[in-house]
Amino acid sequence: MEALSSKQQAILDFVHDFYRESGYPPSVREIQRACGISSTSVVDYNMRILEQKGLLKRDREVSRGIDMRDDAAPRLFEVPLMGAIAAGAPIPVLEDRQADETVTVLDSLLAGRERVFALRVKGNSMVQDAILDGDIVLIEDRRTAGNGDTVAVWLKDEQETTLKRYYDEGERIRLQPANDAMAPIYVSPENVEVQGRFVGLLRGEFS
Repeated sequence: MEALSSKQQAILDFVHDFYRESGYPPSVREIQRACGISSTSVVDYNMRILEQKGLLKRDREVSRGIDMRDDAAPRLFEVPLMGAIAAGAPIPVLEDRQADETVTVLDSLLAGRERVFALRVKGNSMVQDAILDGDIVLIEDRRTAGNGDTVAVWLKDEQETTLKRYYDEGERIRLQPANDAMAPIYVSPENVEVQGRFVGLLRGEFS
């Protein structure tokens, strides 16, 4: 195969990196800005060459319609979006655990985990852990947690769920926000049901 030009290599590298970090392909304008290219038409020209070389495939009728074609291309999975979870005041969880929506996630974020679902964050209690209002958090479906894990927990008496750091202090469980302006929540162990452990988040066009 004929060697790629510096522009073509820069475009290919950026698309790979963007896929890994964001879980979806970049737009042509994002490629233009990131690679310092003078216009979107120049991006389009070089992407046509990459497509001719079999390194990617484009669907021009779809926004962000780039499909990586080489062996290094990441695999994408659909994860059910189960609704919202408060990262401030707790809110009710979806008891039937049925999802009408999904989000697209890179396999590297799942790291082989099979039971993962997504929740949209509402509130600012986890901002010091870089979990912001509007983010999509990925939650591994599990019923146990270690001290310091960020978990989605169901508060049985309150019939509410929340996202906090988990600490077992013997006679009580401390649910610690990552926001110095907010106080921890203390509950009895019998009142807490761990529903899942935080494993990653999505930001950008999902927020």
